[in-house]
Order: sequence, then structure tokens, then C-alpha cells
Amino acid sequence: MNRLPTRRLIAAALLGSLLTLSVTGCSDEGKPYDFNSAEDNGGSIQRNDLQQAASKGGADTLLPRGPRADFSVFRTLDDGTKVAQTTLSGAKSGFTGKVWVWAPKEYFDPKYAESGFPVLTALPGSYGHDSNYWSLEKKHFLETVAEMTERGQSLPFLVVMPVQNPEKKYHDGSDIPGRPKMDTWLTQDVPDFVRANFRTYRSRDGWAFMGSSSGGFIALKSVLKYPERFKAAISSGPDLVPDSPMWKGHPQEKLANSPRKLAGDLIKRPDAPKVYLAFQVGSKEKLIPRVRRFMEDYGKGPIKTRLQVIPDGVHNPATYIKGMESGSLAWLSSHLKAPVPTP
Repeated sequence: MNRLPTRRLIAAALLGSLLTLSVTGCSDEGKPYDFNSAEDNGGSIQRNDLQQAASKGGADTLLPRGPRADFSVFRTLDDGTKVAQTTLSGAKSGFTGKVWVWAPKEYFDPKYAESGFPVLTALPGSYGHDSNYWSLEKKHFLETVAEMTERGQSLPFLVVMPVQNPEKKYHDGSDIPGRPKMDTWLTQDVPDFVRANFRTYRSRDGWAFMGSSSGGFIALKSVLKYPERFKAAISSGPDLVPDSPMWKGHPQEKLANSPRKLAGDLIKRPDAPKVYLAFQVGSKEKLIPRVRRFMEDYGKGPIKTRLQVIPDGVHNPATYIKGMESGSLAWLSSHLKAPVPTP
């Protein structure tokens, strides 16, 4: 039987992880990586041991219990933190796809060893098939989150970047009849995987989405459809209607995945939890009137909205990162739960 580690042992192991982050560069690309261990190929902190310490992190903290994923280093940021990738076989959806994860340096700080961390699921535009461009260095998204966290303008998010389509066709992040269950993959399998491998929160206060274009649609839809699981989203240059050609012959299922229908239903619920939707659009985008109309029609009752119009912005990730820097990410952070240091 494994002996229960003391708070000091957990903190020491996590401090070791933090120290290893000081070694940067691409030399470890492809090597095994464990986010919860001081060792590159992982394992000095057992998941059942961590579970025993859950009571110290507060009632809302959920410590990783497995099954443990096999991660490999995808890239290393300048601050030493790493993006790691794995392949996830979704137990509920039946879909298998890649997932990339980045943990901020605060995750390895011993003072947060017993705390959960907020999770931001980041979804790309276009197909998001077999890749997720938010994981790439050239997009500078993760670097921006790290810099904003350092300045106190963002929570230290665990950023999770799954594939969002099983092929180069739009599935609208939905369980379209006869197709791979991408709604189940993104809203159940991926969160289950995160809870199994990272220190998170049980409540929806620690769960949010961020997406652009088609990913913005999925972010918006997911929070409106499952407000008990997810609290907030940044929806950038989003599609506002389900428009996959694969909905043909399934009008009722298509309607059930419409943000307008979902928002209207949520407003009518007397017990509806509040959700927080940060919209972003470039000033040169033609969809500004449609986003404003959506906010006018549905930004009421439990649905709280914010609009960031990015000057000279167009429909691309660089524009939306500027919007996050200008206030969207700070606003999102203000409505979510921060990690709690050990007293």
C-alpha cells in the first residue's frame, strides 16, 4: 500500500517540476512528460496519494485520479513551461483524437500544490482536424496568456486544445445523427480526461471555453447548452447558427444545437445559472451587426454578455488575441475561480 505523502513531500515534488522548467529549448520535443511529477517520464506522485490530500485543497478541489494519459512534449515556451500532447480515446463518444495541454508555471508552484486550477478549452477556426492552431508558437496565444497571468490580468489557466472535427468537414461540435459524437467528445470526454490528469475544480466555476470562428460557435453553444458544467466563454468572430451540411434530414437535432434556441430556452428557466459570454469581432468584420443583434435579443436574465470590437481587426487569430489582451480575457477571468494558495 502506498504511504500517504505529507504536504512537504507534495510541495517538494512540485518544486522539482518547477525547477526542471528552467531548461528550455526543443531538445526534449517528443519525450515523455508528466505534469504532476518532478521526473520527465513521470510517476513520483501517485494519483491515489494525491487524492488523499484533496481535503486540504478545499471542497471544490478535485485532484487527479486517473486513468493517467501518456503525454509527450510538443514544444517549450520561453518561460520553460511546456505544451504536451496525447491521444485520447473518448469513452463516451467513441471518438479518438489528439489533445494538447499547457500548464502555467503557477501549476508547479508548491504553494498551489493542493489547489484546483481553472480550465480553458481553446478551439480553433477552420476544421481543427488533427491539429489545433492555438498550440502553435506562431500564434503566440499561450505566450500571451502567460504574460497576462504574470501581469495579474488573467487567471493561470490550464489550457486544453483538442481537435474539434474528425475530418476536414464541419461537425458544429455536435452529435449529428450517424456521425462521430463531437459534442460528447468536447463536453464530456475531454473534461473527463482533464479531471483525470490535472488538479481542477468540481464546480463549473473552474470551466470555460475560448474559440474563434467555427470554434467560437462551439464555445458559445457549449456554454448555453450545458450551463451547469461550463460558466463562461470567449466567442471570437463566431458562427451564430449550425450550418454543417451534415444536418440534412435532421432539422430537430439541428435546432437543438442552435445558440439562439439554447439562449431563448435558458432565459425562460427560472432556475437558470448565470453564464458569461465575451464576444470578440474585428472592426472590419461584416458580422458585427449579427453579433450585436444576438446580444440585444439574448443578453438578458442569466445571460451576461460583453463585446470587444478590435480596431482594424479582421477575421483571424491575431486579431482575437489582441482582443483578449484588451479586456476579454480579464473579464472572463473575473467570473471564474482562481487557484487558492496553501495557508
